[in-house]
Amino acid sequence: MTRNRKSRFGGFFLIVLLALAGAGFWAWERYTGFADAPLSGIEAGETLLVERGDSLPVVLRKLREIGVEDGQSFEWSALAKQMGAAGRLQVGQYNLDPGMTPRELLTAIRDGRVVQKRFTIVEGWNIRELRAALARAEPLEQETAKLSDAELMKKLGHAGQHPEGRFLPETYLYTPGDSDLDVLRRAYDAMDKALANAWRRRSPDSVLKTPEEMLVLASIVEKETGVAEERPQIAGLFERRLRIGMRLQTDPTVIYGLGANYDGNIRKRDLLADTPYNTYTRAGLPPTPIAMPGVDALDAVAQPADGEALYFVAVGDGSGRHLFARTLAEHEANVARYLRNYRAARKAAQ
Repeated sequence: MTRNRKSRFGGFFLIVLLALAGAGFWAWERYTGFADAPLSGIEAGETLLVERGDSLPVVLRKLREIGVEDGQSFEWSALAKQMGAAGRLQVGQYNLDPGMTPRELLTAIRDGRVVQKRFTIVEGWNIRELRAALARAEPLEQETAKLSDAELMKKLGHAGQHPEGRFLPETYLYTPGDSDLDVLRRAYDAMDKALANAWRRRSPDSVLKTPEEMLVLASIVEKETGVAEERPQIAGLFERRLRIGMRLQTDPTVIYGLGANYDGNIRKRDLLADTPYNTYTRAGLPPTPIAMPGVDALDAVAQPADGEALYFVAVGDGSGRHLFARTLAEHEANVARYLRNYRAARKAAQ
């Protein structure tokens, strides 16, 4: 009797083990099939926004609202735990690509592979143009729209500093939830580093006394030419003028001083109207930068080209290039050449 009882118990135990093994195998098959099977209901261009404080159930609810019904909560929880993603849901916006699997989605959220947007500060922009472009950038949070320039700089931690020229022209990545102030802070820090690097590499006989003066001159060089190889030549020319006390006489500073009154043309009265930025009426550098100089303009001012030229004028053929002259007589001849080229180009365009 005892032997038969043991035999029956052993058979029952074996059946239970086989049943458990079968259930475990079925659960494992279902789990692996779920984890690596493409999610249904995802259309091209769909995104998922994970916000601060969102738990896995909240994320699953958002997926269902999008149209993804795949998997049970326990399957998602088991997968998240196995991947180490359960408590590491990174805030941000994520692309949902057709064919994406639950494992791929949780990997992206765990590792913070968020959708990134781009905002480019263009070389030569002034602060008005920069702020207008930021106001149009989406989906940037707008924190500075109602701030004056002075309030903006205070918010950035640089109270009393003029904002012109302080933000490095570059492309900056941002994610939904970032603000215009976040972008400006990164651009300010980037300019700070770029200016410090250029100042360390400046020519030992530079006429510039401070990094601030370097930033001002670089902004003028930036506005004077878009031809990269000309920047060191123009920087050298302005350095020579500053050294001998000759006025810079550069149109972009006059234009900046006119502000909203500039209508696209510079007239003789504009050149004679004295403002702190009119380098025809005042010697030396203007009080602040007039634009955002790029790294190339900073490098040109740090290492200006040698030479004897004190004058330059546009070629006038649409190339953006300039003619350089050592004497006023040579310069006047170049001006005459510019006028001929300019008139010929206008005639050809008619």
